[in-house]
Amino acid sequence: MNSTSNTLPGSNVAATRWLAVGSLLGLIVLSVTWELWLAPLRPGGSWMVLKALPLCIPLVGLLKHRMYTYRWVSLVVWLYFTEGVVRAWSDKTPSNYLAMVEIALCLLLFVACALHVRWRQKAAKAVVTAA
Repeated sequence: MNSTSNTLPGSNVAATRWLAVGSLLGLIVLSVTWELWLAPLRPGGSWMVLKALPLCIPLVGLLKHRMYTYRWVSLVVWLYFTEGVVRAWSDKTPSNYLAMVEIALCLLLFVACALHVRWRQKAAKAVVTAA
């Protein structure tokens, strides 16, 4: 093995970690601004803003680098993806565009979590093999 293959997994893991955290923060900000100011279901905001609360729970786990959090977030994100698809199809402008942003952030979060888990396990295996 050359030295670049030894350092590459670590940098990939760090990149996917920040991509996951960034897309999760993006989903939180989008959810709050969408339901309170940009295109609420009712004038003045709606209770749909509460959908951002469950997204705050995994933020600590992602920041603390907990593998379990990356795994379950990659499953939970599909609920938000489904909401985005439904609202992109059924809502009027500008809500349908916000839903498309939600879809993109969900896909980004899923890919980041999936790659993070894969590359982190690969890096751990390489450390065990080297030892």
